[in-house]
Amino acid sequence: MNKTEILAMTPLKTIIKALEDQYVVHRFWENPDVEKYGANIRAIATNGPTGVSTTVFEKLPAVEIISVFGVGVDAIDLAEAKRRGIAVTTTPGVLTDDVADQALALLIALSRQIVAGDQFVRTGNSAWSTFPLTRRVSGKKAGILGLGGIGKALARRLLALDMAISYTNRKPANVPYRFEPNLEKLAADSDFLIITASGGGSSRHLVNARVLDALGPNGMLVNVARGSVVDEEALISALENRRIAGAGLDVFDDESKISPKFFTLNNVVLAPHAASGTVETREAMGNLVLGNLAAHFAGEPLVTPLF
Repeated sequence: MNKTEILAMTPLKTIIKALEDQYVVHRFWENPDVEKYGANIRAIATNGPTGVSTTVFEKLPAVEIISVFGVGVDAIDLAEAKRRGIAVTTTPGVLTDDVADQALALLIALSRQIVAGDQFVRTGNSAWSTFPLTRRVSGKKAGILGLGGIGKALARRLLALDMAISYTNRKPANVPYRFEPNLEKLAADSDFLIITASGGGSSRHLVNARVLDALGPNGMLVNVARGSVVDEEALISALENRRIAGAGLDVFDDESKISPKFFTLNNVVLAPHAASGTVETREAMGNLVLGNLAAHFAGEPLVTPLF
């Protein structure tokens, strides 16, 4: 029996062997010339940041399902997928806690200067040497942009730090936190502005120079969502000129080539888009990708369909 042919857009290291055991896998990152093999591709495995470009999409006439290793779908032409009757699945729920943990870790590392303190000690300074004072975390005001599952999980963690929590969202949620529909006002009333919103055109550059100026010279930004939500040039300018106190970033506008301007700043903490990067979560995400593909080709209900 011939194996089904699928396209892997990016090295999905935790499941690539399992995929290749079950399917004929074409590795797009090694051979992007899909015109040579695209006619027989029935499924695409990808991740959120990579998605599937419209150009590639158009060269895959037989695709039936796109299985996403992650929850972000802003890099996929969903309208075209719906028009063609292509199923799309994601891996919701299993990464929520890890991403919320990463947001909290960045917030604390930034405010308490954990990375700078580590470097300070490693360069030979004793524990009694003078290190600049840092900023308290507990009891502060947190503003959350995007109160979905990850935002709610983060809010629960911030409550343990006695923080006052406000949020902005497309619409008010059934939560005990203050809803603020105006993002600039939310930023102005926050010590920490944390982004957990979805990516895509509707959220592109929501955090712009005006929002950053509203956050102010004592405010800090944390982003574990998508780099596109922030106007990166405005952010770099605000950091360079100390119009905000600092930023903790797990995501960037161009993750294949992060702006080197960040590397010269001492008021940022940087992470390599690793919020969901735990052994447990990546295994669970991989199982969902494999499970959705298996269910589709067996004619069974999808495990976690987006549509």
